Amino acid sequence: MLMYPQIDPVAVRLGPLAVHWYGLTYLVAFGLFFLLATRRLRHEPYASITQPAPWTRRDIEDLLFWGVMGVILGGRLGYCLFYKPSYYASHPLEVFAVWQGGMSFHGGMLGVIIAMMLWARRTGRPWLQVTDLIAPCVPLGLASGRVGNFINGELWGRLADPSLPWAMVFPGAALPDGTNPPRHPSQIYQFLLEGVLLFVLLWLYARHPRKTGQVSGAFLVGYGTFRFIAEYFRQPDAYLGLLALGMSMGQWLCVPMIVAGAVLWVWATRRPQPPLAMGGQPN
Repeated sequence: MLMYPQIDPVAVRLGPLAVHWYGLTYLVAFGLFFLLATRRLRHEPYASITQPAPWTRRDIEDLLFWGVMGVILGGRLGYCLFYKPSYYASHPLEVFAVWQGGMSFHGGMLGVIIAMMLWARRTGRPWLQVTDLIAPCVPLGLASGRVGNFINGELWGRLADPSLPWAMVFPGAALPDGTNPPRHPSQIYQFLLEGVLLFVLLWLYARHPRKTGQVSGAFLVGYGTFRFIAEYFRQPDAYLGLLALGMSMGQWLCVPMIVAGAVLWVWATRRPQPPLAMGGQPN
């Protein structure tokens, strides 16, 4: 059994300015995305695409900007709608109080999807070609965010057997009776599953030319599956608890994600591909 190491959430203090570790993990996530997406341009089919224009570093810069907007707006709105709809319906102005915390991955993902649709339409590129490019670049950013959760001592796991060597006592996780038994460090589980492992699998899968949409479908299935598993070890939100079938809100949001990913992958596999020069991928 381990004790949470009591990490100061503030990384640097410059007079009245406090730079939090959680904010730095977001910067790391965006930096990793840029580096990986730039490297993806060397992979096929992106290295050979010429229409409507070759992919360039400037495209990645634009994608990063649009993606950041999608993450922030979608993540915040998703949290308000998926997790506390009645509260924010009564306090609508607090939707903008992002400094109070509250972001949803599933909302952020929907925000990014919409942002990529708008960018693809603006540039004349096939939308799924865009999402296939960015999908393998996302998991390490998610891993960085889970490190931020751990540093903040938040989103801890469910109760664990004290004999589990890595079971951890979190200071803010005491039970109503005042006891504070050890818990699963679910932030680390998510870091390893939907972050590191998903990145390795998806990056290796995307290294070889795939039909348009297959990489995006694989991401949806992979993330949804790993997140679904991790939710069994993560403490459900106190204001929601477990829902139907003993599943958490996170798990219920993963179900349509997995189904959509599987349908997309099968559709992409069976769909005839347009010529590479027109934005497609080789069979």
